[in-house]
Amino acid sequence: MLKRAGMTEAATALIELREVTKTYGSGVAAFQALKGVSFAIQAGEFVAVMGPSGSGKSTVMNILGCLDVPTAGEYLFLGEHVETLNRDQRALLRRHYLGFVFQGFNLLARTTALENVELPLLYRGMAVAERHAKARAALDLVGLIGWEHHTPAELSGGQQQRVAIARAIVTNPTLLLADEPTGNLDTERSEEIMALLTGLNREHGITVLMVTHEAQMARHASRTVHFVDGLVHSDTRADEVPA
Repeated sequence: MLKRAGMTEAATALIELREVTKTYGSGVAAFQALKGVSFAIQAGEFVAVMGPSGSGKSTVMNILGCLDVPTAGEYLFLGEHVETLNRDQRALLRRHYLGFVFQGFNLLARTTALENVELPLLYRGMAVAERHAKARAALDLVGLIGWEHHTPAELSGGQQQRVAIARAIVTNPTLLLADEPTGNLDTERSEEIMALLTGLNREHGITVLMVTHEAQMARHASRTVHFVDGLVHSDTRADEVPA
């Protein structure tokens, strides 16, 4: 059984990849998306993953999110070997430890903000009253109290992404995975969402890993891992970057 991040030894990374490769197809049609990727993320970090199209950043996100499996290498989550888990075990890891935020919001169009946020709790079989309370608390955390009964069509793009973030954190995840979370937003709304993610990381201790192609958004992270051609090209902390 996995342990929560606060229960691990200090030396144990929250997540760690060891020489991970990923190959799609076979024979002459084979494409190696990852060519031996190794890096670790400690609990409480805010890491931006960058790179051009085809660099492997989305493949890494899918593997870390248990949406895909490596062809070779090791993926450790709180010290446990994820690459050895079966499909159902990976689904349980996603459900209990991971939160996801996507570029396209992925909200259910005909349900309210509150109902969208409650969805992960519904899958857990949580009682109605407890679901409502937790969903309202998550909406409060992202600044959307008063908007609980509005559908996505009645919300701005920034508000929809806030609902999506509330849905991702309502289960108190150990790791929040954000895939281009500002990709569909204008500059002002993008900065609002980044301020929100930064606050969740710094004030609430949520570990954040964000894939982005926008350097301005990556500057909010405490560390940037840059991918090129399926490999880690650079791994830089914010205090190491020249002004």
